[in-house]
Amino acid sequence: MEWNAETLQFLSQCFLHTLSPAPEPRRRAEDSLSGASDSPNYGLAVLRLVAEPSVDEQIRQAAAVNFKNHLRARWAPASADEPDSSALSLIADPEKEQIKALIVPLMLSSTPKIQSQLSEALALIGKHDFPKLWPALLPELVANLQKASQASDYTSINGILGTANSIFKKFRYQYKTNDLLLDLKYCLDNFAAPLLEIFLKTATLVDSAANSGAPASTLKPLFESQKLCCRIFYSLNFQELPEFFEDHMKEWMTEFRKYLGTNYPVLESSGVDGLALVDELRAAVCENINLYMEKNEEEFQGYLNDFVLAVWSLLGNVTQSSSRDQLAMVAIKFLTTVSMSVHHTLFAGPAVIPQICQSIVIPNVRLREEDEELFEMNYIEFIRRDMEGSDLDTRRRIACELLKGIATNYKQQVTEIVSSQIQHLLTSFAANPAANWKDKDCVIYLVVSLATKRAGGTSVSTDLVDLQSFFASVIVPELKSQDVNGFPMLKAGALKFFTMFRNQISKDIAAHLFQDLVRFLLSESNVVHSYAASCIEKLMLVKDEGGRAKYTGKDIAPFFGELMTNLFNAFKFPESEENQYIMKCIMRVLGVAEISREVAGTCITGLTSILMEVCKNPKNPIFNHYLFESVAILVKRACEKDPSLISAFEDRLFPCLQQILANDVTEFFPYAFQLLAQLVELNSPPIPPSYMQIFEILLSPDSWKRASNVPALVRLLQAFLQKAPLELNQEGRLNKVLGIFNTLISSASTAEQGFYVLNTVIESLEYGVIAPYICHIWAALFGQLQNRRAVKFVKSFVIIMSLFAVKHGSTNLVDTMNAVQPNIFSMIVKQFWIPNLRLITGAIEIKLTAVASTRLICESSALLDAANVELWGKMLDSIVTLLSRPEQDRLEEEPEMPDIAENVGYTATFVRLYNAGRKEEDPLKDIKEPREFLVASLARLSSLSPGRYPQIINQYMDPANQAALLQLCSTYNCPIV
Repeated sequence: MEWNAETLQFLSQCFLHTLSPAPEPRRRAEDSLSGASDSPNYGLAVLRLVAEPSVDEQIRQAAAVNFKNHLRARWAPASADEPDSSALSLIADPEKEQIKALIVPLMLSSTPKIQSQLSEALALIGKHDFPKLWPALLPELVANLQKASQASDYTSINGILGTANSIFKKFRYQYKTNDLLLDLKYCLDNFAAPLLEIFLKTATLVDSAANSGAPASTLKPLFESQKLCCRIFYSLNFQELPEFFEDHMKEWMTEFRKYLGTNYPVLESSGVDGLALVDELRAAVCENINLYMEKNEEEFQGYLNDFVLAVWSLLGNVTQSSSRDQLAMVAIKFLTTVSMSVHHTLFAGPAVIPQICQSIVIPNVRLREEDEELFEMNYIEFIRRDMEGSDLDTRRRIACELLKGIATNYKQQVTEIVSSQIQHLLTSFAANPAANWKDKDCVIYLVVSLATKRAGGTSVSTDLVDLQSFFASVIVPELKSQDVNGFPMLKAGALKFFTMFRNQISKDIAAHLFQDLVRFLLSESNVVHSYAASCIEKLMLVKDEGGRAKYTGKDIAPFFGELMTNLFNAFKFPESEENQYIMKCIMRVLGVAEISREVAGTCITGLTSILMEVCKNPKNPIFNHYLFESVAILVKRACEKDPSLISAFEDRLFPCLQQILANDVTEFFPYAFQLLAQLVELNSPPIPPSYMQIFEILLSPDSWKRASNVPALVRLLQAFLQKAPLELNQEGRLNKVLGIFNTLISSASTAEQGFYVLNTVIESLEYGVIAPYICHIWAALFGQLQNRRAVKFVKSFVIIMSLFAVKHGSTNLVDTMNAVQPNIFSMIVKQFWIPNLRLITGAIEIKLTAVASTRLICESSALLDAANVELWGKMLDSIVTLLSRPEQDRLEEEPEMPDIAENVGYTATFVRLYNAGRKEEDPLKDIKEPREFLVASLARLSSLSPGRYPQIINQYMDPANQAALLQLCSTYNCPIV
């Protein structure tokens, strides 16, 4: 695209029309720009339009946004975590060089809104090219920074600092490597001194302006500059303490301390933006000193006392306004870091901890209007923060973290002071419950948040209160309240407490509260009925001391009908139509309850009506997963108890599954295929004709094109192979199945699924049925072995050979393999079977391969032949390794390289339904112990040729394995003679 008047006119008109409120001209303009963007030098032309002063500001701004997005898509190939842009042509190197030459001066001369877009565009280039492919950038930025500093041009200064901040951020999140440290050194050598210079110059200007009463408009750019300097300081110091910053620590820390302790009334009172700017600078300072406290404690300790006092004093003046949350949180985090360090003695004074509790912790734990609004208006976000522990970015949680930090070294003092505060707050609540309910909420939050979790378990404990009496006097009254809608935040807190301490509450007490939990499912508050559902769901998982479920179907039987009715009715509340906590509770209850025919009918009706609705527009993947799990557990448990229910379930489920397949609801395909597999397996042969229609769809190659469908389709195919072996051998179906197997094993990402198919073919079909195809199967596998020696593939191959030998005889195995290529079986045994046998894992797989290998050396003429003595000895050695050594001693870690190319552009995912899972069948149920089978077989074999086998064992087996074999012979009284 050449830059001329015609191009200027074309682009100007297009960007003008992209701002049109009318959809048609806007769409046409966007299409025109999309087409033009493939042209060489398009990005350069748009950048020149941005630089054209005669063009309207709005058009130039739209062009700047387009330029930034063009660079994002086309500057470099998309990485694995970015949207796929592989179909887009990348910007050519000559155009890139011209863009780099123009962008810095243009950014510095632009208006603020355009400057912001160009700064982001520059950072995008820097992410890929800086510093190695853009060595001119940093010297250019430094030269412009010094020039702008001399002119006190803070628009340009802040543009340069903003850009530097963006390109230096990589030092915060990238792994420490030699290359990264070399890049960091280059940046420090060029930018550390100019950064300090502008920081100190601006500090002087801030002092002068503040002392002379200069207006807020003068202070704002100066504070913005200092904030950016602090963010750059953080990036450049993140990996390790640079020598330059250690040498100049005093200058930095003096200014940092000043900003924490000085008020700037002119700026702070100039509106929300002014106070926010001061707070952002202070928060950046707190993050910097916290970084030094965590990583450079020894060098920083001389400044620590002053900073602790400054931060403490600052927190006393930070109001509860949500606009000041970030400052409050990073300040409290700094005190927490100090409290857990060797300098914790700063908190040892007699009045310190009580003061922290009263002036910092309790005020920040108390509910604010913002919390109440979130509770009412956005229950999902409230629960995410409150119940699911993602509230480390809230004042409530961070204040409790401070107490936990102090308690690391002063547990007794913290416990006594907080316990006293709790009693004071409960007294206040008791005096006027309606007015002081927030005091009780504060108490519950403190006890829950300060509870300690046992490592590796779900049990929690608290030293703040006597748990049983606190539960009885504080929590139970809320749970027994007949008004499920009154004081909902207190009810939610009580439900959360019950959920958290469920393991410590005795079954007798909890059982009396079950029906109260069922009542709370009808609370109008989304949080309350979600917490009630979550509490019931978690109680179903509690185990007694013997590891058995504490609550069974009998415990919920008296109110099971009401429970299910209330759960389904809870979906009718606004915003809870797809409430994942309720659906998870349904899933868990159906997994425990005694399900009658009547309840099964009600539940399948309720679940399928929800399923039909979500098929129209799937939104919540977690809800959808629990929905399908609920259907699967209901089908599984109800039909196992009463097989006559299968047809009723099919009548309800088939319309849903047909809607999923007919309307191409791709998100649900894997679930639909798994449910179909479950239904097929529940039927007795011959399966109904309706399923055979599905079987034909299953055998179509088009069905297998989506990678996310493959595991579920394999699961369904396995079900058909098991339940319809006769039908499989008709109308060329087996040929199609083996075609699918061939396709699957030819790709690294689906080879394992291919083996699952072959496994079921071998297991389910008679030898006479598969005999015409078996040579083709071995040939396909041999072909793959030539190209792919990955351990996982070879192990699967050993398992398949073992299964074939066990089901159809080792003679058939040897003969069919050698029919593909003469004497290939001995080579396969030597190169693949023996070396990989010891790597097999899984109880059924170990038993299968050990028994098959034993039969080979004891029954197969191929290995009993005198010419194969060494193979015989080494195979036995491998069998004994497999059966006698612990898994960790015989496995070698081999990380397998994923085949990245096969996953490009892949977004859909397969999620396994736990409750629709396939039962693993043991093909050797009659053999209980493979070790005994081995030595008994060897004893029988050796009795036919006394003296022959001890000699082979001595020659070819590892001494440790010889000892292990001798021990097995002794254990089972089967001597090898």
